Amino acid sequence: MNLEMNPGVKKVRVLVVDDSALMRKMIPQMLEADPLIEVVGTAMDGTFCLKKIEELKPNVVTLDLQMPGMNGIDTLKEIMRRHPMPVIVVSSHSTEGASVTMKALGLGAFDFVAKPQDASVHMAETAAELIAKIKAAADCKVVRPGTFQVAAPAQKISAAKAPPPSKLVAIGISTGGPQALEFLLAQLPPDFPGAIVVVQHMPEGFTEMFARRLDELCSLRVKEAQSGDTLQAGRVLVCPGSRHMKVKRLTMGDIVVLNDEARVNGHRPSVDVLFQSAAQEFGSQAIAALMTGMGDDGAEGLGAVKRAGGMTIAQSEESCVVFGMPKAAIERGYATRVVALDGLSSTLQALCGRNEGHGESGGAGKALRAGR
Repeated sequence: MNLEMNPGVKKVRVLVVDDSALMRKMIPQMLEADPLIEVVGTAMDGTFCLKKIEELKPNVVTLDLQMPGMNGIDTLKEIMRRHPMPVIVVSSHSTEGASVTMKALGLGAFDFVAKPQDASVHMAETAAELIAKIKAAADCKVVRPGTFQVAAPAQKISAAKAPPPSKLVAIGISTGGPQALEFLLAQLPPDFPGAIVVVQHMPEGFTEMFARRLDELCSLRVKEAQSGDTLQAGRVLVCPGSRHMKVKRLTMGDIVVLNDEARVNGHRPSVDVLFQSAAQEFGSQAIAALMTGMGDDGAEGLGAVKRAGGMTIAQSEESCVVFGMPKAAIERGYATRVVALDGLSSTLQALCGRNEGHGESGGAGKALRAGR
């Protein structure tokens, strides 16, 4: 969009907060390459950040979490208390960075971008991601901490005691996903009869920490997927960042398979890759749910599941942080049902109910083969 031709277009006002002088120089340079973004100021720590929010009235804040003095987490808490606005975390790739990033998302951060490990190679890619997320954040509704109340988890059921899964539930999700998934999965009981596989757009190094957090919060068993992991009732497999995940039916049990093939729709992992394999391998035994996120990844895969006789669900606009992915599927006619976030749990439980899943062999109710 050319601002000179559209003088009425308002720029997104961004405040950049980072204790590194280099990052306070680089991030504004990256952002101001886009004519719709204006960096109105920078701050070196949380105290200065809060002052500059008062003075400069930004639309979006980019926030480093590991800062001296008032750290990023404390700063985020104060932003959400005093001036609720979209905050995008700019995170390091370390284990500590991943852990504190997951905490920030739970406290209301809109999303995060990982600092490139090799700036000379990945800076342009990081810049494009950050610009896209800032623009999405400027148009989104702020999710305050506590909006999604997560119940205390019940006792998990061991894999040895889990029955054969009744259905495959494939979930695709992106921006706004961590909080939405926490809410959804925490509503599902430990004896949920379906096997769940998840593609969450997230870089390598963060999905393992995300899966651990989900496992702590949920009654279901949650882990980052490895090739060969079996599909089990009451278990959630989260696709690792920077890999694709497919499902495969085998005589000895149904499994997930990971690969490093090229990006699809600009993503690895891609929701389309997972949904296409769910359609091919499980047909009418597949349930595909496309949830909050930017772009259109997963829309065509949802269509494949629908054509294969499976159930397709899109999250409703009013319950999405970003309506891009579900909207793309709905507009193409691929969503059989449109369901609000707070209704997804009961919908999935009804669709995976034991009466359906443990019916007579040979019909749509036939249970998936148990992965032991």
